Amino acid sequence: MSAGDPPPPIPGARLLFSIDPGTAYLNHGSFGAVPIGVQRAQQRLRDEVERNPMSFFAAPGIIERIVHTRRHLAQFMGADPEGSALVPNTTAGVSLVLQSLRLQPGDEVLLTDHGYGSNALATRRQCRRDGATARTVALPVDAGDAEIVARIRGALRPGKTKLLMVDQVTSPTAKVLPVAEIAAAARVHEIPVFVDAAHVPGMLPVEVDRIGADFWVGNLHKWAYAPRGTALLVVAPAWRRRVEPLVVSWEQDAGFPLSVEYQGTVDYSPWLAAPTGLFTMRTLGVEAVRRHNAALAAYGQRVVGEALGLAPSDLPDPGAAEASMRILPLPAGTATTQPEAHLLRQRIAEKLATEVAVNAWGGRGWLRLSAQVYNRAEEYDRLAERLPELLADE
Repeated sequence: MSAGDPPPPIPGARLLFSIDPGTAYLNHGSFGAVPIGVQRAQQRLRDEVERNPMSFFAAPGIIERIVHTRRHLAQFMGADPEGSALVPNTTAGVSLVLQSLRLQPGDEVLLTDHGYGSNALATRRQCRRDGATARTVALPVDAGDAEIVARIRGALRPGKTKLLMVDQVTSPTAKVLPVAEIAAAARVHEIPVFVDAAHVPGMLPVEVDRIGADFWVGNLHKWAYAPRGTALLVVAPAWRRRVEPLVVSWEQDAGFPLSVEYQGTVDYSPWLAAPTGLFTMRTLGVEAVRRHNAALAAYGQRVVGEALGLAPSDLPDPGAAEASMRILPLPAGTATTQPEAHLLRQRIAEKLATEVAVNAWGGRGWLRLSAQVYNRAEEYDRLAERLPELLADE
């Protein structure tokens, strides 16, 4: 198979999902897709709750199950289970950490312009409350690792910057950032680092404890086949006693991580079914899934890019061989604002029966394609054939 060719399908993988066959679902990166077996595992847990809610929610049984699940998921990602906590999603983890920092007037949080929008909103809200400042460093979409590290290092303000927040895989630009090198650069100045790794579990091989970040949070419901509402927050030892839950419940005195995880009568079924998602991925072959998805995403980027008249040099390199998302620039003047990007995504969904992500970033519109084991090369081929005409009508 030469570079840019589609990979052969993984036998039987498409049948594991309940994706509508009438829709080309090329946007796994936004909300994931839960395998049928995992859906059923979660439903069995919900049925168990309703047979005897007291038996399900009563301590210590539910706590033991949460801890067992957390250990399983943390091991998959190379994280210390005692320093990890299950949370609903990365945005919940971000808010939890921000309110635990106890920023002071004059402090600042440094972000990049590739960050996820809601995390930037959460950061700015917390800074307003605390009298601190949120500042953004710009990173070119085609910047290599050395330039990224240099730009972030140059933007740090020792003594003033109290947190650096970076994405491991960026959402709007599908770029893999060198987070270990970034964390090392910040550590020289004793500046804590928060890694938003929403897309990492399942997509990239990762050893969280080797990154050297103070905080790391990743969703398992995007690329690790878990039900939605499953993420893991990992906290370095020096910070664990300072992390407080957003809502206080009965395990408050136990401290992190149980004080964060146990929230009374919330729905724990996504967390408890998450190991079934990892089992599904292991059954297909973790490395086989990663290779398939990365090759198919690269193929989709190439064929759609060619249809739009883009040269290979116009197609951004994600920066990691396993990246399962790719972006390509839309014609100048197309989807240059986020409302316009949303409208274009809806038009593509309605007119072409294809789900993609469209983002406005850096003053222009970008199309983001994802690839998962249920996708086929012909879905990208059809998009390449029909998208230019739709864009011409914009």
